[in-house]
Amino acid sequence: MTWIDFPLYSGIVFAFWVIGLIVLLISYKKKPLIKAANILFTLGWIVLIVFVVKLWIELDRPPMRTLGETRLWYSTFLPLIGFITFFRWKYKWFLGYSFIMAIVFLAINYLNPETYSKTLMPALQSVWFVPHVLVYLFSYAVLAASSIVAIKGWYDNYQGNFKIETLKLADNLVYIGFSFLTLGLLFGALWAKEAWGHYWTWDPKEVWAFLTWMGYLIYIHYRHFHPNKSKQALTILALAFVVLLVCWFGVNYLPVANNSVHTYTD
Repeated sequence: MTWIDFPLYSGIVFAFWVIGLIVLLISYKKKPLIKAANILFTLGWIVLIVFVVKLWIELDRPPMRTLGETRLWYSTFLPLIGFITFFRWKYKWFLGYSFIMAIVFLAINYLNPETYSKTLMPALQSVWFVPHVLVYLFSYAVLAASSIVAIKGWYDNYQGNFKIETLKLADNLVYIGFSFLTLGLLFGALWAKEAWGHYWTWDPKEVWAFLTWMGYLIYIHYRHFHPNKSKQALTILALAFVVLLVCWFGVNYLPVANNSVHTYTD
């Protein structure tokens, strides 16, 4: 079965991506080497996509139920974000970051193998399940990338070589991530109406999802009204990501989560 073969697939992906990172590291302004790195990255990404598709088919359900399965999607989406930003803005460091983080998520899954189940509880058997989870995962991946840009911006400020292009990259990533985050909220509300009869119940997960949405909305408004205050904007962006992390998995450890309708891992 495909999930039993995860070590084999992940090993192949690791090999392509680690070699690609090494080639990228030594490819200073050498286009042939950068192209070679991109080919290696793409080959590993294709192998990972094949695994996800086969896993989806064999489970007969979307592999989006547990944290391990969501980490698998992060490993799939982060390279896509890295490719898009590299081809659009030529940030080689960001391309490398995307694949490093994808490797980290795969490594966590490798070290913590899961027992996959084909069953889905009734609440998850909805037409809104796939679009809701997919857009959220993609938005989280993009917003996580924007936070790394914020950290780099802090570091550049400390070194005295901050460039406004770094903040513009963060802005673009936030705009994309926030758009998908908003779609995720809307899809979730429609799903909740179908499953429980209410669009919004102030469940702990819903509360933190709303706080996450507000955090990035505050950043967008702050950037609009205070375009020259870069350090403060980067701080807001980093804090918004902390709220996102609580929403993603931290809320599961809160006492109030015991009665949450968003607990699907049991």
